[in-house]
Amino acid sequence: MSAYWLALVPLLPLLSALAIGALQFGGALSGDAGEKVTARLALLGIGAATLLVLALAWNAWPAGLDAQAYGDWLRLGKISIGLELVGDRFRLAVAGVFGILLWVALRFSVNYMHREAGFHRFFFLLSLFAAAMLLLVLAGNALLTFVGWELAGLCSYLLIGYAYDRPIATSNALRVFVTNRIGDAGFVLAIGLSLVWLESCDWRTINDGAADLEKGDALLLATCFALAASVKSAQFPFTFWLGRAMEGPTPSSAIFYGGVMTHAGVFLLIQLQPLFEQASQAMALLIEVGALTALYGYWVGLSQTDIKSSQIFAAAVQLGLMFVECGLGWWTLASWHLLAHAVVRCYLLLSAPSILQATACRPTVPVPAWLARRRWAFLVSLQRGWLEPALERLFVKPVRRLSEDLRYLDEHVIDPALGAPAPAMRAISSLAQWEERKLGANLDSDRDSFAYGSGLAGKLAQWSAALLGWFEYRFILRGIGGDSIRFGRRLGRAANRFEKLLLSPRYLALFVLITLMVALGYR
Repeated sequence: MSAYWLALVPLLPLLSALAIGALQFGGALSGDAGEKVTARLALLGIGAATLLVLALAWNAWPAGLDAQAYGDWLRLGKISIGLELVGDRFRLAVAGVFGILLWVALRFSVNYMHREAGFHRFFFLLSLFAAAMLLLVLAGNALLTFVGWELAGLCSYLLIGYAYDRPIATSNALRVFVTNRIGDAGFVLAIGLSLVWLESCDWRTINDGAADLEKGDALLLATCFALAASVKSAQFPFTFWLGRAMEGPTPSSAIFYGGVMTHAGVFLLIQLQPLFEQASQAMALLIEVGALTALYGYWVGLSQTDIKSSQIFAAAVQLGLMFVECGLGWWTLASWHLLAHAVVRCYLLLSAPSILQATACRPTVPVPAWLARRRWAFLVSLQRGWLEPALERLFVKPVRRLSEDLRYLDEHVIDPALGAPAPAMRAISSLAQWEERKLGANLDSDRDSFAYGSGLAGKLAQWSAALLGWFEYRFILRGIGGDSIRFGRRLGRAANRFEKLLLSPRYLALFVLITLMVALGYR
């Protein structure tokens, strides 16, 4: 079979999603009557894509398919980014397993989501997510992978907030979405560095050119990709977002955070094997992060009181072990571990409702005896190590204060300097005129009562004082003096405020980061 067929793999679920969205938007799908049509469209798209992947894998095994370009995304000078898909053995295997899991989860959802108010929206998002993940797996360059990466994150956000009328659901969805943007920043930076140093973001070019990079450049590039993979696979200290992601329906939790999406980070590491082998420090970082994640997930999982949280922290342990395997250079083991764990974890999460029903009348399993004897350890486990509050205090609050400072600067310095809209200017002008009249009245009264004398000498002194007062009021205080005094006081207060802000830790850290970025840029 020709490699041209690869384009249909992500395209078929995308067409199903577009068909469901168009029919629902047009009013053709609504209520119970439209559930069969929606389910059949979604199952047809993902089922056809999965069968196509399996057929391509069977036909091309074991050599795989060559890269297939379908046009140019961007061509600028020496830089060329194409619409390219790759079907090597590992990618076809991962796409086949992910396709089967997606189809099983969709089939499970037909009965599970029956008569739900958001039935059609759920199947639309799962079909869109399937297209995103299949694109992510088969993409031949980092930019096309990033498109699938972001689209999958958007679907995750919308399904965590599936019950959008509940504040806790929308809050958890927003927290997960914002946390994953940290990894996206590392991914974008890695793409930029690849274009600058290698003049390409193709995965093959990045891996082939890794040996020609300087050690520091290879380390920085690998670290950026490792950051993206760590956040997507919920590695320490970003593991906390997994617990918040359980707010969505069980089928989406199973396929997103048990079977498919959380393994995208490990998949990214495996396909960048040559790059990481050129950066030993980055591989050591993978070992440390993976080990911390495994220990943290094990400890926290001991005290969880609901089955979905227990399952998801058990998944965090396995993902941490995959990172350790990648860091040790056991790439084949990590590949098999990824595929096996995706199947097992998806099954366990899909069967969670049945497990609850089967064990409803049985006593709960107590925590281990050693943990029960150490109350401080049990409390730390129950509170999940206070990881999220600690990160919020260290990172979120300083960034929030920084944004407040920037807003104050914008409202009180930039807007007055550049001008404001007409209504605001009229209001400011009216206020200034009122202030001027008030100041003038005070000065007139002060001028009239400033000096009063009798006799020739007294009158001369009075007239001289009145003349000097009139000159001072007309040419100094009224012209520039009053405004300059007020401006000087405001400028002094602003300078004192600015000095205090510059001495705060968040700005010192910001200046250090800017200095490092400038130094790397000049390098």
